[in-house]
Amino acid sequence: MTPRLARGSAILVALLVAALVLVGVELGKGAARSVSPPLAKPCRPRPAFPGTGLDAIVQRILLDGLDGAACRLGTTREELVLSLRPSTGVRLRHSDRATVEAAIRAGVLRSLNEAERRGDVPGFLAPVLRRLVQIAPSTACCGAQSACATSPALSRRRVVRCDLDDPTP
Repeated sequence: MTPRLARGSAILVALLVAALVLVGVELGKGAARSVSPPLAKPCRPRPAFPGTGLDAIVQRILLDGLDGAACRLGTTREELVLSLRPSTGVRLRHSDRATVEAAIRAGVLRSLNEAERRGDVPGFLAPVLRRLVQIAPSTACCGAQSACATSPALSRRRVVRCDLDDPTP
């Protein structure tokens, strides 16, 4: 074996040993266990989405709205979002698509009202945004067109109205 080949082989062996040590350390720390992150209860307050600017405001409104919808439906925000896409296989118990749509609209409307009270949304813009949430097609409320395409009734761009004065989240 030439000195160059021997040195290359030694480097390769050292890299393989380092990789095995790294894998061993990670497995020792519990990487083999399936650990899912803790899911927050939707009816309990969460810290507001941090940040400033339009992006942070929109995310605060939508995340708070999804929390309100999840609370109404008795599920978590994460499960609600996953249920919007049929291909995920997640289905909400005791909730049909119209109920989910109405809960999401009501949650976003409530969140929008709170954002206006906080000063995140200007007073002149809030009525326009509320109207958009009320009349948006169901595909805008509940994900992409493909998410609603499995049901002929849902693919017809139904509009589900929400009660603005309903104080429940």
